[in-house]
Amino acid sequence: MKVLVINCGSSSLKYQLIDSETEAVLAKGLCERITIDGKLTHTTTGKEKYTIDADMPDHNAAVQYVLDALLNKETGVLSSLKEIDAVGHRIVHGGEKFAKSTVITDDVLKAIEGCNDLAPLHNPANLIGIRACKKLMPDVPMVAVFDTAFHQTMPDKAYMYGLPYEYYVNYKVRRYGFHGTSHCFVSKRLAALIGKKPEECKLIVCHLGNGSSITAVDGGKSVDTTMGLTPLAGLPMGTRTGDVDPAIIEFIASKENKTVKEMNDILNKKSGMLGLSGVSSDFRDLDAGIAEGNDRCRLAVDVFSYAVKKYIGAYAAAMGGLDAIAFTAGVGENNPYVRRLATEGLEFMGITLDENANQVRGEEARISTADSPVAVWVVPTNEELAIARETVALI
Repeated sequence: MKVLVINCGSSSLKYQLIDSETEAVLAKGLCERITIDGKLTHTTTGKEKYTIDADMPDHNAAVQYVLDALLNKETGVLSSLKEIDAVGHRIVHGGEKFAKSTVITDDVLKAIEGCNDLAPLHNPANLIGIRACKKLMPDVPMVAVFDTAFHQTMPDKAYMYGLPYEYYVNYKVRRYGFHGTSHCFVSKRLAALIGKKPEECKLIVCHLGNGSSITAVDGGKSVDTTMGLTPLAGLPMGTRTGDVDPAIIEFIASKENKTVKEMNDILNKKSGMLGLSGVSSDFRDLDAGIAEGNDRCRLAVDVFSYAVKKYIGAYAAAMGGLDAIAFTAGVGENNPYVRRLATEGLEFMGITLDENANQVRGEEARISTADSPVAVWVVPTNEELAIARETVALI
C-alpha cells in the first residue's frame, strides 16, 4: 500500500508518501505560509529537492499542490492518484472520545470537532486538512491518528487534577498528554533494543524538542506523562513555561495590567528557553551562546535539563522500577550536553552514561555504559511511519 501521511497546522502542512510494504519514504514535503502567500518544499527520494512559491489561499489549495507535486512527471513519484491507497491524518486532541486510531467517518469528524475547545490552535487545522483531502480524494479511505490516544491508559490518579470534581464532569478538565504517537513508536522500539517485549518492561521516553514531554511506559502502556489538558504543562520548552505556580499568572497580570489572553500568549509564546535566555528558543543557538559565555543561555539549558532529571526520578518511582530510558526528537536525538545533564547524578538509580557514546547525534545508539543496569538509548522518532502503520492496520 501507498499511504499519504498528512500533518496539518494552522498555516502549514507536512506530508510523506510511504510504501507500507518496505516502509520506505517515497516523497515528502512541506507547505508553508498557507493563507498568507504560500511556499512548497518537495523531495522525491532519489531526486533533487525543490522549492516553489505558490498561491495557497487555503488548505484545499495546499493539498492540491501536494498532489500535483506527487504526480509531476519530472519530480514526482505517482502516475495517478489511484495509486494512493489510504491517507493517515495526525490529530492533536481526541479528548476521552478516542483511545485509539480510527477510520474517519462523518461521526468521527463531528467528535473531533467536539474537541476543538481543548486544542483551539490545532484541531481546527487538522479538520481543515481532512476535509481538503476528502474533497480532492473522495474515494480514498482515511484514518485519524491521535496524539492523545496513547495516554488514555493512564489511571485516574495520574490524570486527575486537584480541582473541584465538577470541572472534570462538566468540561473534562484533566491531564491528556501529547506526543503520544512518538511515545508509542519509541517505547516499542526501545523494548526491542533491550531484548524484551513491551509488556515486560518499565520505560521512560523523553521526547525533547521545541515542544517536550516525558512519558512513563509500564508494560507497554502510558501510565503518566508531563503534558496536561494542553501542551503547556510539564517541562519548560522552546517558548512554553511548563509547570508554574498558577498564582503567578494573576500576580503578573495585576502588576502589568495584562488580560487572560495576553498572559496565555506570554506563557505559550514568550517563555521557556526564549524567555529565560533572551536569545532564542532554539537549542542550537543556546549551545552557541553557552560556548560564547552567555550565562542566561547556560541557565535556560540547565533549567530544562534539571526538569528532565526530576521527571526521570519521579516516573521511576511511580513505576516502582526502570529498565531503560530513550531520548528522542530534535533535542533528545542531537544534544549530548542536555542528555548528560539530565542523567548526571543518577548513578544511584543504576544510570551510568558513557561519555564517548553520548556524543552521537541523530542516530540510534546505546549511550549508557555496558554495565549500567538501566540502559539509556538515543532512539530517533518517526511519527509519520507510526501514522502510516496505524493507517494500514485499520484499512
